[in-house]
Amino acid sequence: MPPKKEVKVEKVHLGRPGNSLKSGIVGLANVGKSTFFQALTKCSLGNPANFPYATIDPEEARVVVPDDRFDWLCQSYKPKSIVPANLTVYDIAGLTRGASTGAGLGNAFLSHIRAVDAVFQVVRCFDDAEIIHVEGDVDPVRDLEIIADELRIKDTEFVEKAHALLVKETRRGGQSLEMKKLKEEQATVEKVLEVLKAGKDVRHEHWSPKEVEVINPLFLLSAKPTVYLVNLSEKDYIRQKNKHLPKIAEWIKEHAAGDPIIPISVCFQERLTRFDTEAEAEEECKKLGTKDALPKIITTMRKALNLGSFFTTGTDEVRQWTIRNGTKAPQAAGVIHGDFEKTFIQVVVYNFNVLKELGDEATVKAQGKVMTKGKEYVVEDGDILLIKAGAAKA
Repeated sequence: MPPKKEVKVEKVHLGRPGNSLKSGIVGLANVGKSTFFQALTKCSLGNPANFPYATIDPEEARVVVPDDRFDWLCQSYKPKSIVPANLTVYDIAGLTRGASTGAGLGNAFLSHIRAVDAVFQVVRCFDDAEIIHVEGDVDPVRDLEIIADELRIKDTEFVEKAHALLVKETRRGGQSLEMKKLKEEQATVEKVLEVLKAGKDVRHEHWSPKEVEVINPLFLLSAKPTVYLVNLSEKDYIRQKNKHLPKIAEWIKEHAAGDPIIPISVCFQERLTRFDTEAEAEEECKKLGTKDALPKIITTMRKALNLGSFFTTGTDEVRQWTIRNGTKAPQAAGVIHGDFEKTFIQVVVYNFNVLKELGDEATVKAQGKVMTKGKEYVVEDGDILLIKAGAAKA
């Protein structure tokens, strides 16, 4: 008898299953957060002239997601209108030691982190006598521990409150379905408390779909996907060397295994924004033998959020839509318009890779590569969709 195939269990992602997800820039004071935010909002990131970055207010901006597939489609269709995907980014005020007990901006700061779906954590690795470090000296591992501890302390407080409420409910006893559900929730909350008290982050544990349903409404700070941005001097960024890097890598391997680390020089990124054109900024990078880090930062965060894209194409408009990976066709249709999800009939689909390989839409159709799928079809990253839906009910 042949051995059974090993079933690969996909990790269930924490977080709300939305498409308009937000990222927050987090770190101690004076580590380069606001300068990074300004560099993000000023840079072009390949923005077409008629779709500049949109600064919603001083602390919030939408940044275009760089994607070669979108650029290729725009070149191919030459549409009247182009709408790329974007990522919303918040600049969150600096955290201080003791924030969980109200120090500094304290609770306001932590509530701002609760409101975002993922975190860019900026860690300072540059020395500058004119920019005072709140802890007195530059020690990125200590800074990482301060932030991790503060977030876990606040999470523990949230979870203990939720646990007390559940205990109050389950004390009533009984065998009803509602009581069974409450006891299961209590067991999950107790498991989360154990994780936090062991000094671990919630996002690094494996949770079942039922457990995720209990954890998500808690909006835990340590459950959010995190991308670590190591802020170097321009000189260190260009040579990709810094005395603190090995220690940071070691700390992340031990405490945050799997979380992405990206070296960046915020001062260099800010300097690139001063060039009049993108071509001049590219020439400067070429001259120094380095790269603009922002495109990688944006695409890494989208990956951390488990986001993908599908496209709608034509001579009137080429548009890139954002979805969570694993989204079915009716829900993807709902991203375009809520009525499309309710009245979904079918979707006509082929992937971008097929289109690029064959050259044009007519050849894709001629070679029978266009598929018609129903409600159970899971949209793949890079799919080009034509949604067919019925008339909305008045």
